[in-house]
Amino acid sequence: MKVTPREKLQNFAFVIPALLLFLVFSLYPILRTFQISVFDWSGLGPMTDFVWLENYRYVLTEARFWKAMGNAGIITLLALTLQNGLALLLALLVTRGIRGDNAYRTIFFLPPILSGIVVGLIWKFVFDGEIGPGGTNVGILNHLLTMIGITNPATNGGLPIFNWNWLAEIRTALLSVATVHMWKGFGYGFIIFLAGLQTIPVELYEAAEVDGADSWQQFKKITFPLLIPIISIVMILTILGSMQVFDLIYTMTRGGPAGHTDVPINQIYNYMSGSREFGKSTAMSVVFGMVLLIVSFAQIFISKKLNYNDNK
Repeated sequence: MKVTPREKLQNFAFVIPALLLFLVFSLYPILRTFQISVFDWSGLGPMTDFVWLENYRYVLTEARFWKAMGNAGIITLLALTLQNGLALLLALLVTRGIRGDNAYRTIFFLPPILSGIVVGLIWKFVFDGEIGPGGTNVGILNHLLTMIGITNPATNGGLPIFNWNWLAEIRTALLSVATVHMWKGFGYGFIIFLAGLQTIPVELYEAAEVDGADSWQQFKKITFPLLIPIISIVMILTILGSMQVFDLIYTMTRGGPAGHTDVPINQIYNYMSGSREFGKSTAMSVVFGMVLLIVSFAQIFISKKLNYNDNK
């Protein structure tokens, strides 16, 4: 059936609202970001000081930015392994029909829907290292460790308690923040893995059991190959979410101690709100965005290769 020009115009009219929204809220901000990144601009008044690629040169040679990238990379690596591994394990257990599986679906998805600011403030109280009146712990974690008999009186003024400032010590600050990030984020992976597992035909497992395949062989030969596209999606979402973590960092450590929990988004925010160097902050965001794009495309390429090799 041939489509008339009038029908084409009518069809295009339905696309115009979405196209306008895309142009105003997506394309224009991107182009505007590139424009600001080549100016030395404080955010006030007209942009007149054109510096070309000087802001990019500054970002690419700024040690603090790459240190923040490294911190975000560590958080992302932990999330890709521990967080997603836990999410997949829990999804497998729930799929097998354990008692109370519906309750687990709700409980596991609660952390992701909570406000990041609220979660950060709550966990900041958990990791608090202050000592209250009477020589007792203020932080919940230190209090629990004291209750089970773990103490360090030699480094704590002789008090028979365990006291450690988890968020202020270089050795534990980043790991503490990463732990909270994984606790808050594993529910997303759990739900996606659960949905993916439910699309695998039960007949495949029944046939494997008839052939004498145990649980590990079923996972290796059936579950994992069929979940590769889902795993790829979860990993990309994990990378993008972990590399862009900000609210937890801001509420728990503000990037401290001494920049050991600083992340790129925090750096961008500080350059924009603190020193009001909008040119450098936008150049930093462009570089950071390019890094995320490269990592995401690399992940998609690897997943396609794995899926191709598995189907051969």
